[in-house]
Amino acid sequence: MYFPQFLVGMFATSLIVAIWAEMETGSVWKALGWAVLALIILQVGYIGVILGLIYGRGSKGAEADLASANSMPALRGELGKLLQRWNRARPR
Repeated sequence: MYFPQFLVGMFATSLIVAIWAEMETGSVWKALGWAVLALIILQVGYIGVILGLIYGRGSKGAEADLASANSMPALRGELGKLLQRWNRARPR
């Protein structure tokens, strides 16, 4: 999903939530609060999806091919995983 497309959908959803909350509560301030809350929840969800795509991509690669492609010794732990992801994402 492209970011501009996400922004349009996010603001449209927020507008719908604001109209619905104003009709239910009769308060513009509560409607604004609900709309802001909807924006925050949607943004957190979008970041979660992006991080899931980034980290899910690493599990599909063949680690044996990656280890043979690197000239430096393998690192252990989180630093090694981070370096492997960096090498996989870097254009050659």
